[in-house]
Amino acid sequence: MNYRYPVSMPSLDGRELEYVTSTISDGWISSQGPFVARFEQAFAGYHGVAHGVACSSGTAALTLALRALGVGPDDEVIVPEFTMIASAWAVTYTGATPVFVDCGDDLNIDVTKIEAAITPRTRVIMPVHIYGRRCDMDPIMDLAFQYNLRVVEDSAEAHGVRPVGDIACYSLFANKIITAGEGGICLTDDPFLAGQIAHLRAMAFTKDHSFLHKKLAYNYRMTAMQAAVALAQTERLDEILARRAQIEKRYDEGLRDVPGITLMPPRDVLWMYDLRAERREDLRAHLAGHGIETRLFFKAMSRQPGYLDERWPSLNATRFSEDGFYLPTHTSLTDADIDFIVARVGEFYERPS
Repeated sequence: MNYRYPVSMPSLDGRELEYVTSTISDGWISSQGPFVARFEQAFAGYHGVAHGVACSSGTAALTLALRALGVGPDDEVIVPEFTMIASAWAVTYTGATPVFVDCGDDLNIDVTKIEAAITPRTRVIMPVHIYGRRCDMDPIMDLAFQYNLRVVEDSAEAHGVRPVGDIACYSLFANKIITAGEGGICLTDDPFLAGQIAHLRAMAFTKDHSFLHKKLAYNYRMTAMQAAVALAQTERLDEILARRAQIEKRYDEGLRDVPGITLMPPRDVLWMYDLRAERREDLRAHLAGHGIETRLFFKAMSRQPGYLDERWPSLNATRFSEDGFYLPTHTSLTDADIDFIVARVGEFYERPS
């Protein structure tokens, strides 16, 4: 179905075309050439972090981060119940086991339940900044210090949120705050970890490129063409975040008093405008009839076939996923567009059920 108001749309109004054309003109279309390093430096600098290592996806970034920290078989990583499944898969790819902790009312991991999930096998805590809401990182960092654990932040949906853990991983998929079409990046202040991530993403070649590979590694490199787009996007990140903040405010003002709608807590940066709704599926069908695309909340990890656990019916993550969804959220939306979407939500609840 072609929607008049798609749930996401990239903003490519900067120097994206100029930079991509440059990679083609210069012949540097692979991971070589200047644009990958320029993007890494710009993105890391924006977030106040020393090192950035770009890669092929956000999932790849998480996998590389865990591998760089030495996570492997027999280890455990604490992961939120409420997240996109890539967070758990990255743990599984290393051979380790994800241990799931339920979410709180803001959809982020409930920090009061993390300590009970720590065992002698725990190596890493992986908080996820859901839909652009920053997790409560202070108690997470305190637990990591107390139990000698590492922290990998899944910041796939939180460009602009400054990391405090050992490594933060961002996605550059087409629906994210900024994009390269596909891609990801790891940020860290630790030069050793940055070196390990860079080494692992590029097949663990030795410095003399002798084709002697001493460890299992990956071909997770970012192309220069992707980096050219990502650099142009990073140059406009302030502008993009500012417009998204305006969108959040306008949705809040329009939907706050609509019966049947429950607004979610504010976001540090807006990835998607999420909310909860009575008669959600009927509302989504009504909106689709007006050309408005919506998407469901994530499903609890313990509900996923690969991680099925009998706890899932009682989880907050399950409860929220049953009535939660998000509305179109991208910088191409005008104020009039948002007002139209809000009006269609309002009229649905004015009709008899």
